Amino acid sequence: MTRFEFLQNKLVSIEEAKRRIISWKLKGEKICFTNGCFDILHLGHVNYLAASADFGNRLIVAVNSDDSVRRLNKADNRPINSEEARMLLIAALGFVDLVLVFNEETPLDLIKDLQPDVLIKGADYDASEHDSSNIKYIVGSKEVRSYGGAVCTVDFVPGYSTTLILKKGN
Repeated sequence: MTRFEFLQNKLVSIEEAKRRIISWKLKGEKICFTNGCFDILHLGHVNYLAASADFGNRLIVAVNSDDSVRRLNKADNRPINSEEARMLLIAALGFVDLVLVFNEETPLDLIKDLQPDVLIKGADYDASEHDSSNIKYIVGSKEVRSYGGAVCTVDFVPGYSTTLILKKGN
């Protein structure tokens, strides 16, 4: 298997993700889950994903599809990178085990299906928020807690965001 094929092997369907999760859980491994657009991969993303991986043994990253990025009120020219490119860049990080794409506004259905042990979001969200109408509420947190999972946040690296990178380029 080439190294590129190794990366491609990390890009999976939900059915394949479930199969791998079952195998990992049988070995007692803790499954972590996070999601995002990850449009232009930068130091902030790498730090966030590395910290997310530290919460368990396996890290699953769900990447917004191109259509869902456009629906999230990003600028007209977003995403800059295609969903396939964004997924492969995330897969290239050694601490990322699986990458999936989702087309919905939120990854709630994925979270319900995959049942991760730890759900992670950035510190712009609040892990203790239980009101789903609050902007700081972490989608899927109620579901993860319902089966004994944990919900955590990771601080951002100041000065790094895709929006800031694009502003510097203009």
